[in-house]
Amino acid sequence: MGEYARYEGELDATGMRFAIVAARFNNDVTEPLCAGAEKTLRDHGAADVHVAWVPGAFELPLVAKRFAQSGAVDAVVCIGAVIRGETPHFEYVAGECAAGLTRASLDTGVPIAFGVLTVEDREQAQERIGGREGHKGEEAAATAIEMVSLLRNLP
Repeated sequence: MGEYARYEGELDATGMRFAIVAARFNNDVTEPLCAGAEKTLRDHGAADVHVAWVPGAFELPLVAKRFAQSGAVDAVVCIGAVIRGETPHFEYVAGECAAGLTRASLDTGVPIAFGVLTVEDREQAQERIGGREGHKGEEAAATAIEMVSLLRNLP
């Protein structure tokens, strides 16, 4: 019989380095998401947090990949808000953003947490920045911490 091992990450960011890449478009939503992510990283002991602002969600993957390739961070947290009512090309922006961030993470081996809201309207967005749906910026930061910890513990 073989060995059994169970691996999980912890929410301890002591000594970890992070970048937050946030989209300015829909900044009434992204600013509180970014603030929540930054607070979560610091509250859990992050050593360094760099924040870069890009024009919109479509631009997140390139800057996230640059940070991931730099060797200066252990993980990247991406923050954005794509609201269907704001653009007729919602699916393109949201889909390409998600695909680009996935590709950047897989290409670099660095965790890139997806804190990009894809919602129908501003009311849904507000519910995800501290309303009844929680705070998605905080959740994305916690995901990044856990993934760095998990990857460090894997064989």
